[in-house]
Formats: sequence, structure tokens, C-alpha cells
Amino acid sequence: MREALFIKQNSLKWKNCEKIDGQNPDELAEKFISITDDLAYAKTFYPNSKTTQYLNNLAAGFHQSIYKNQKEDQNRIIWFWKAELPLLFHRYRKELLVSYFFFLTFFCVGLLSAKYDQTFVRFILGDTYVNMTQANIAKGDPFGVYKSTNEWLMLFMIAKNNLYVTVLSYLAGIFCSFGTVFVLFKNGVMLGVFEYLFFSQDLGLKSILVIWIHGTLEISCIIIAGGAGLVFGNSIIFPKTFSRLYSFKRGAKDGMKIIVGILPLVFLAAIFESFVTRHTGMPAWLSVFILAASLAFVIAYVIIYPIRLSKSLKFPKE
Repeated sequence: MREALFIKQNSLKWKNCEKIDGQNPDELAEKFISITDDLAYAKTFYPNSKTTQYLNNLAAGFHQSIYKNQKEDQNRIIWFWKAELPLLFHRYRKELLVSYFFFLTFFCVGLLSAKYDQTFVRFILGDTYVNMTQANIAKGDPFGVYKSTNEWLMLFMIAKNNLYVTVLSYLAGIFCSFGTVFVLFKNGVMLGVFEYLFFSQDLGLKSILVIWIHGTLEISCIIIAGGAGLVFGNSIIFPKTFSRLYSFKRGAKDGMKIIVGILPLVFLAAIFESFVTRHTGMPAWLSVFILAASLAFVIAYVIIYPIRLSKSLKFPKE
């Protein structure tokens, strides 16, 4: 992009950013993110221009205002989850929505395939797991697998697996998003088959009350990680007005921030699966409460709060 066009597209935004005094921390955070993005672009393509010097001074002013009289490291952590991550969710809401629809579609594919092809369940889940589950159902303990391992050992294994799937969903985006779509396909189909196995045994409602205690957060993290992978991959395919290299770097950075941001949820899902899901006889109201609270948190933090935060800033779109 020519420097003159770059200035023309962003001059109004920069002028708006010159007014720092009296603004709330969230508004400062959003403007700081935008200015540092523009500064990085300017340093890449116009390293010795007055535009770069201007943006550098502007960013420095924001930095001093945000971190004035505060410990930088501590404030940075709070700011990340309070403003930066929700604003990334809002910026890339289309990628998150596409990831959700991909996963939902693949879930339905797995569910219907298992229903109309009796061999499909064993093909996807394996004979060992299906035989074990059927044996547990016969014994009257269909979800006994969640009690078969020590809680702490189970936590380690599940957290390791969840982290692997989350990071893989993001890194696979480097294959122009197709890798991420494949990870969503694999996990979506597997979940559809898994649920059909229990619904076919008239254990559908029970499976929801038990498995989705941890599954609500776990599946939400897979979908969000899929969105991060699409952010990464789409930055290669659709650079927009940026150079492909700059777009790639920006997509990789923003996708990684999303992954880092959901790591607490990934670990919390593993805790639920290791220490809570095993109590298969808990009252239905308690299961519903945990499910509802988990779902409400995801919807509030990933969808509602980012929308409200973005509107409250009243900041021009990039």
C-alpha cells in the first residue's frame, strides 16, 4: 500500500486517538492495540518516514497513560483478559462463527453416519472403547470410564490431550485454514458418533447431564481454537490491503493470543472431567447448574461482553 493511501485511510482514526485525557482504560486499550498495529505496519514499509515517527510518539503516549503509576506486568495481565482478548473475539467474530458452523455440521455428519451405518461407530471410536462402554452399560454404570483412573493422573492425561487439540487446531491453520477445518471435522464427527452411541441405548439425556459437565467448556475451547486457526490461515489467503507477509504475521500473532487466552478454560475443562464428571450419580439439578453456568460464561465472555465493550468504545472501524 502506498504511504499516501495508508495515511488517508487512517488519518481520522489517528486524530481521534490524539485525545487521551479523560478516557476510560478499556477505550485506551482498544486504541492502543490499533495504533500499535498501524505502527508495526509503518515500521515495515515506511521505516524512515514522518508517519512512522508520528505513530511511534502516539503509541508512546498511550503506553505512558495506560501504565502510569501501575506495575506494568500485573496491569498487562489484567488488561489482556479484560480488554484485549474480548476485543480480539469481536474483531474475529466471523472466524469464530464459521468455526462453530463447521463443527456443528461435522457433528451432524457423525450423528447421521452412525445412525445409518452400524459399523461407523466402531470405525470411529474403536472396538476396545465400544466394547468397554457396552460392558459398563450392561453393569448399570454406562459412564464408568470416568471413574477408572486416579483423579490426578486423569487430570494430567486429559489436560495434555486438550492442550494438544487446542494448539493443533491453531497451528493447522498454516495450511491455508484447511488443516484447521480437518481438525474440526475429526473432532466434530467423533463427538457426533460418541453421542449417538448413548442415544441409541436410551441414555441420551443422561449422557448430556454427565458428559457435558466438562464437555461444555471443552467443546467451546475446540471451537474457539478453530476460530484462531482460521484467523491464522485466512491471513495467508486473504491479506486484504496488507502485504501477505505482514498479514501472515498479524494473523499468527492474533491467533496465538486467542489460544493463550483460552488456556485457563482448557485446564478448567480437564479439572471438571477428572474431579466432577466421575460423580455420575449427582443430582440432576446440580448437573444442569454446572452446564448452564459454563454455557452462560462462554456466551457472555466470548459474544455479549465483546459486543458491549466494542460499542462502548465508539471507536471507528479499521
